[in-house]
Parts: sequence; C-alpha cells; structure tokens
Amino acid sequence: MTADRATDLAPPADERADAPANAGGILGRAHRALTFGIISVVSVVAFEAIAVNTAMPVAARALDGIGLYAFAFSAYFTASLFAMALAGEWSDRHGPLAPLFAGIAAFGAGLLVAGGAQSMGMFVAGRGVQGIGGGMVVVSLYVVVGRAYPDRLRPSIMAAFSAAWVVPVIVGPLVAGTLTEQLGWRWVFLAIPVLILLPLAVMLPALRKLPRTRPGPDGGVRQVLGSRRCLLALAVAVGACLLQYAGQHPAWFALLPAAAGLALLVPGIVRLLPRGTFRAGRGLPSVVLMRGLAAGALVGAESFIPLMLVTQRGLSPTLAGLSLTGGGLTWALGSYVQSRPRLEPYRERLMGLGMVLLAAAIVMVPLALLDTVPVAIVAAAWTVGGFGMGLNISSGGVLLLKLSRPEEAGSNSASLQMSDALGNVTFVGAGGVLFAAFGGGSIAAHGPAAAAGAASASHPAAFAAVFAAMAVVALAGAGVTSRLRPERV
Repeated sequence: MTADRATDLAPPADERADAPANAGGILGRAHRALTFGIISVVSVVAFEAIAVNTAMPVAARALDGIGLYAFAFSAYFTASLFAMALAGEWSDRHGPLAPLFAGIAAFGAGLLVAGGAQSMGMFVAGRGVQGIGGGMVVVSLYVVVGRAYPDRLRPSIMAAFSAAWVVPVIVGPLVAGTLTEQLGWRWVFLAIPVLILLPLAVMLPALRKLPRTRPGPDGGVRQVLGSRRCLLALAVAVGACLLQYAGQHPAWFALLPAAAGLALLVPGIVRLLPRGTFRAGRGLPSVVLMRGLAAGALVGAESFIPLMLVTQRGLSPTLAGLSLTGGGLTWALGSYVQSRPRLEPYRERLMGLGMVLLAAAIVMVPLALLDTVPVAIVAAAWTVGGFGMGLNISSGGVLLLKLSRPEEAGSNSASLQMSDALGNVTFVGAGGVLFAAFGGGSIAAHGPAAAAGAASASHPAAFAAVFAAMAVVALAGAGVTSRLRPERV
C-alpha cells in the first residue's frame, strides 16, 4: 500500500478532531443517514449469523454432513480472509463504496447457493461465497467509520454496531426455527437475500456523499487482485483449507496437505498482520492478536452449542437457537458500557475483564451435558459471555483506530478483521478436529432423540473437549491484555 493512496481512507487527524460542534452525535444531522445505513447492513449480517446457528444442525443432518459440520462454519471464515485483504486494497485505491456493495451482492449469492445445495459439499461452497461477501462488507464498513466519523464519535458508532444485533438476536432464533420446522431449513437461507434490498437503498445516498478517493495509476481491478497483499491473503486462505482438510483426515497421507498448508499460511499471515502480532508486541500488535483470540474462542464454542443441545438434550432447533439470544443482548449492553466517556481510561482493563467473563461462560456450557443440570444454564452462561464480548470487541475497534495513523487506517482495519477470521478458522477447525477425535462425527443423521441415544458415552466427551479448548483460548486472550498499551517513549 502506498501512503498517498492510503491517506484517503480517513480525514486528516486535525480535521477529525475539529469536527463542528453542531454536528451532534452519530444520530445528528451530519451522520444520521450513514448511521442508519450501517445499522441496516450490520443487522442483516447479524440475522444471517443467528439464523445459520439455528438451522445448521438440521441442514447438516439433512445433507448427511455431520462430519463436515465444522467446515460449514470455517469455509465462511476462510474465504473471508482473502476477501478482507481484497476489500482493504480496493478501498485504498477507490474508496469503500464499490467493495461494500460488491460484498453485499456476494453475500446474497452465497445464501442462494447454500439454500439450494443438494450436498454438504455444495452447502460448504455456498458458505464460502458468503464469506467472501461478509469479509468485504466488514472491512469496508470500518473504512467508512474511519473516514466519516470524528474520534469522539467512534466509541458510539462501535456500540451501534453491537446494538444492530439486538433485534436479530431477539427474533432471529424464533423466525429461523419456525422456518426450519414448518417450511424446511432451506428457507432460512433463501429468504434472507430479500432483506439485503433495504440496506442497499439506505446506504447508497449516504455513501455517495463521502469524499471521492482518487485512484492511483495502477488502480484497476486486475491490479488490485494481483497486489502483494491480496496474493498473500489468497495463499493464507488456501493454506487454511489444506490444514483443515488434513485435520479432518488423521492419516499418513494427510501429512502432505498439512505441510503444504503450513508453508502457505505461516509466511503469508506473518506478512499480513502487524509486525510482532504473534509475540504480543505492545500496542497495535496485541490489539490485533487479542481480537483473533476473542473471536476464535467465542465462535469455536458457539458453533457447537446448537448441535449439542439438539443431539444431547433433544431440544428443537428453535429452542437451541434461542439459548444464544441472551448473549446477543448483553453483547450490546457491554458495548454500550465501553462507550461511556468516563470509562475511557480503563479501556484495556475492560477488555481483560471481558475475556475472563467469556472464559467463565464457556466453562459453564458443557455442564448442560449432565442430565441433572437444567439446560437453561447454557442461556445463562451465554449472557455472561456476551457481555464480556461487548466489552472486548468494540473496545478493540476503538483502540485500533486510536493507534492507527490516517495512512494506515485501511490496512490496519483489514488486519483486525483478518485476525478475527484467522481466529475463527483456526479454532473452529481445531474444534472440528477435537470433535471428530472424540467420536462426535458419528452422530446419526436422524432425529434428535436417536442422535442423543447413539454412542452416548463418546458424544458428551466430544463436546466437552471442544469447550475446554475454547476456554483455554479465552484465558490466553485475558493474558494479552497487559500488552495492549504501547510503551511510553
């Protein structure tokens, strides 16, 4: 990335600091349309995430694909790794409007592919297309925030990102569960693209008012795709796919794809993320690292909660999805708490507290495997974990923009989101390996009662292994919080 192009990603620091006093907050006249547009986009993405968690156990059984259950999640995050780098580079050269709307289109196309899938392989491919769209959307929105909102409003707009999850979290499990049980799981995916039309209508007028980014002499689409950063991200995505394949096939022949995956992934990700990320360098590198640990621990655990409740406790998909609802609500509450100005000096401590709460929540979840423990413990645990994530994730975005120079806003935003995706891919994939290693892949593709009764000794162990590993990841993230503040010069 060249500095003259990247500078266009955000207004100069003095311009952001001297925002007109009458501009108001994020719902003031100057930002109202853009804020509503952002909330609309995030709400659609949130509804999709909640709906997929609800419908996934039924879809996997219907397609005889329980053994590939983890791939249905990790395919999304693997594809988004490449898409995030692409969106960052594209935004650097042309501004965020084109990658944002291209991402929304890809997101919708992936939903249609997944909804029409006739095999688990095709379903996983559709999830990959969704990941391309989702990765482009999230990076583009961060660039929009960096360019359009002054420093004083960024904690509030980050809280709005989380608030946009509230309605989908409340209605998502009920709507998705009802569609799954009454019309079939496919309609959960096929119905969502209709909702994309509203964000398109709301966002376009507001985004057109943003300052135009002047493309460089080599700013064509072909040059964007062939840029060093995009090629490195492609290598990382392919490497992650090979590693996941090898992890799901524990045999001698899997050593070759595992070695090839490592050779592609490790050098690529080291060059894509800020220097010092994997040794928890102080400041920005630790912010990026902690984001990956937080996201990976949460998604690695959350991906298996509906499957556990459906197969081990006999819950319906609707009730299993509703068990995650409280987490979304308290996530928004935690994000609101971190946005309070009086808590700004304690931001790093809030992030550490958030990771401890997430670890405690994950430890509580497998207690539901015991018949003597009420299944409601999962919902209670996830309200605790959601509050912790609200404190952590929103604060991470605020810290990243605070520690980034204007000319680094695009690449650093992409790095943060890529750390998210890498954490998700790594720990969902690791969860899939543990799940299969402890016998979880043999869950029958029949009804919940039959699945719960089959091989009952091995299935609880498979789920417990996944949750124990994710709790350790969350605790490791808590340890990184001591490195978030840069060294004083």
